[in-house]
Amino acid sequence: MSSQNIDSIKTIFQSRLATLEHLLTSAQTHFSEDEAFLQERIAADMLPLGTQIVFTCNQPRNFALWCDGKPMDNLDPNVLSLAHASDHIVNTKELLSSINAEDEKLSEITRIDLGQDLCITMSGSAYVHDFLMPNFYFHMVTAYDILRMVGVPIGKRDYMMHLLPFLKQV
Repeated sequence: MSSQNIDSIKTIFQSRLATLEHLLTSAQTHFSEDEAFLQERIAADMLPLGTQIVFTCNQPRNFALWCDGKPMDNLDPNVLSLAHASDHIVNTKELLSSINAEDEKLSEITRIDLGQDLCITMSGSAYVHDFLMPNFYFHMVTAYDILRMVGVPIGKRDYMMHLLPFLKQV
């Protein structure tokens, strides 16, 4: 993965955020006006769907901020409406679009403060591939799983939408 550059990382985040938008549109169609599904969770000790959406957005958001030399700035985890969730996704995509960093940024050493007097120091590339991407996919898959659990008619094709441009009839 070390051959990836800033633009390819942006593209991955952008396309997967488009998938998250699609999943939420499917949920909105399925539930109509009822937004209570945003409070659903897989297990009692896991965070609800609305928070999973926020945490999914936080990863590319913090990537964009890091590229711009700014500190991490997580979104408020309390999402009670689809409009609020959608705004987070749109704003995150806009923030990604504004990135203007050189690929050398991935070689820089960065420090990630984890709270409780804990931190991780790693290269920018490791920050992206070992911290941001795993967290991004964890929360996105959790959001997908919650939607499946509550009956939204989505499947793997909905999750793998980024492959549609490569789909061919044989």
